Amino acid sequence: MTRRPNIILCTCDQLRAFEVGCYGNDVIRTPTLDRLASEGVRFDTAVTNYPVCMAARSVLLSGQHNRTCTDGVANVAYVDREGSFNMPEYPYDGRPHLPDPTLAELLRARGYSTAAIGKWHIHSWPHDVGFDQYLIPRVHHCHTGQSFTENGGPEFVPEGYSVDFEADRVERFIAERRHAEDPFFLYYNISVPHCPVADAPEHYRAMYAPEEVPLRPNVDLDTPLKEQDHWFKVYRYDFRYYNFHLPYTERLPEGYTLRHLIAEYYGMTTWMDATFGRMLAALDRCGLAEDTIVVFTSDHGDNLGSNGLVQKGGPNEESIRVPLILRWPALGAGPVVSRSHVAALVDVAPTLLSLVGADVPDHMQGRDLASLCRGEPSDEEPCAFVETGRGAAVRSPRHMYSVPFAGEDHALADAPRQFYDLREDPYQQHNLAEQDNLPAPARELDEKLRTWDTATPWMADNG
Repeated sequence: MTRRPNIILCTCDQLRAFEVGCYGNDVIRTPTLDRLASEGVRFDTAVTNYPVCMAARSVLLSGQHNRTCTDGVANVAYVDREGSFNMPEYPYDGRPHLPDPTLAELLRARGYSTAAIGKWHIHSWPHDVGFDQYLIPRVHHCHTGQSFTENGGPEFVPEGYSVDFEADRVERFIAERRHAEDPFFLYYNISVPHCPVADAPEHYRAMYAPEEVPLRPNVDLDTPLKEQDHWFKVYRYDFRYYNFHLPYTERLPEGYTLRHLIAEYYGMTTWMDATFGRMLAALDRCGLAEDTIVVFTSDHGDNLGSNGLVQKGGPNEESIRVPLILRWPALGAGPVVSRSHVAALVDVAPTLLSLVGADVPDHMQGRDLASLCRGEPSDEEPCAFVETGRGAAVRSPRHMYSVPFAGEDHALADAPRQFYDLREDPYQQHNLAEQDNLPAPARELDEKLRTWDTATPWMADNG
């Protein structure tokens, strides 16, 4: 029997597709991702199915929409515990969410050794959802002074940057698997470019001049963001500002503007790209690149001031658009650019299972996009569905259509909140939902969204 390929599923945190070279940004330096795309499959339009960290990561591992795998809980960490958890802690014991077999469990059942390294941010511990070994941080959003546990053992705080420490351990993991008989599944999570953007090597923080970074046309520098000073401090210092109120976090550099923030975000992205490059180099050194499927994506994007918004959470392009690149030399020579479908995080698990010859279980709601990875046509639905705390949306190759919830029972309202023609209005500045008579594409998307909503159960409704 031919040995099954290894799999590395790598995510970074809060990277929107617009800040990657192979997605059209000619200023930012992402040579590793650009190389990966030149050797593999790049989904031109890919989205997160829920644009916040915990929900997106739960979708990725479960192959299910957030409402089904986590009862709709999005980014509220450990809601039943006493005290303040603005700085999230380790997960729950047991399995409050992800009730069905995850990607890791299904691969382990087929003889894969499974490991998780880096940011976790899922309600259950890794060993409860299919991972044989793991190295995860306690605090989700800091890059120095980070506490770790390995396989649930005693906490320790490594020197230097946690991003670099995790990369060291990834290199060691790959080297140790060099001569292993069984294939491995590595779930590798890089925390940057997520804030705190000031908690980073000076080399990367100062890499881009603020006046040289491009701005999206929907960024208005003349109009201050709502609570701008607060949000700049959140981006720079994260919980050490909003939770610990450390005195140094109460100050911003003199003259700090949105351009400075975006320049620092660019630097964090290049740091991420270099870190990801260390993993690819380790595969090359160990002779494993040909036998390994590598997937790179992000959990969600970042608004960075577009249309006056910060962070993420809504059904807008800056918040939902993510890079999605897959490389497996056995598929043939790259590059392949897939434009016919809007790919999504929920599709990753079923696609990987299909590529390694495993059956896709009925509980997985994502699409099998393996044929697209081979450069072939696909009969799968070309649209993707996006959940938020306020409603649901459908993203087609051309349009975005969203409907709010009508009440606390999560029933969709009769009328849409947003409808955008993204070919004519890529920066979402002209909301067509305000028209009296919606055009045919909107009516078609409304039917798709309501059909999906009816067919996609909430976990509480499954008994």
